[in-house]
Amino acid sequence: MHIVQPDNIAPIEKVAKTAAYTLEVTGKEIRQIEIAAPHIPPGTPINIAFLGNENHDQRVNAARVIRECGLEPVPIISSRRLRSEEDLNNLITQLNSAARPSRFIFVGGDPATPAGPYSDSLALLASGVLQRHDIHYVGIVAYPDGHPNISADKLWHALEWKYHFLRDANCTLEITTQFGFDTEAIVRWIRQLRDRGIDAPVNIGVPGPASISQLLRYAKQFGVVASTEIAGRYGLSLATLLRKSVADYLWADLVSGLAEQEPGDIRYHLYPFGGIKESVRWMNSRVCSGQPVPDSSSGQ
Repeated sequence: MHIVQPDNIAPIEKVAKTAAYTLEVTGKEIRQIEIAAPHIPPGTPINIAFLGNENHDQRVNAARVIRECGLEPVPIISSRRLRSEEDLNNLITQLNSAARPSRFIFVGGDPATPAGPYSDSLALLASGVLQRHDIHYVGIVAYPDGHPNISADKLWHALEWKYHFLRDANCTLEITTQFGFDTEAIVRWIRQLRDRGIDAPVNIGVPGPASISQLLRYAKQFGVVASTEIAGRYGLSLATLLRKSVADYLWADLVSGLAEQEPGDIRYHLYPFGGIKESVRWMNSRVCSGQPVPDSSSGQ
């Protein structure tokens, strides 16, 4: 069954082929995007998290607000949180009606037991969702630091399956990674990715400025490794460490490591744990040199 999309919204300008960076927001945080919008480069893709404590109305509203701000909404669809095929179709139809996203990200999701028929993102992609909803631009996720519940072999198998499946479906593909503290592991993972013949663009997940407690709390929430060695490298155990130091050190190490190889098409995905407006300003100062960025001198 092909889902016919409504024609009652105006055409949307095509977003820039390559954005300076992407970032992430939840439905509950969407007001922060409205506040920070004057500082975000036009057309920036904003990933909309699919949290268990939010509903579809919040996700659709977030997409609408992002579009109205002149940015690109990128809904994340959590396979194991979907109750049925009808639930999936209704959600994507509502998203298209409200905001016409040009791309979607498909993930497995956190629940150990699926709420419906999709056991993981492979099953969801194989269900015909791309064809039913005429989706041609797809994002997938990856874990350079590893995943607490999935072996490295299974992670590579899933990534390679999705890469070839989406290429065979003539989809534009990009990979967004979980944030991590071990920049050496990230650089090593990118080299392995290219050695396996996966040439898709990669949005490397980086945390923006945040307090030590915020970083460690989110690391625990997302299953990110924060070993004693890594914590010591960036001073994560020092309560007196300046707020921006960890983000700055991680960024410097990552950029330096990437400069030592030919990593292919590399971009960045911002996790704004310390607040969207401050994180966006921090990221702009690092990647927007020579690119049009809205005037933020008004302090909005």
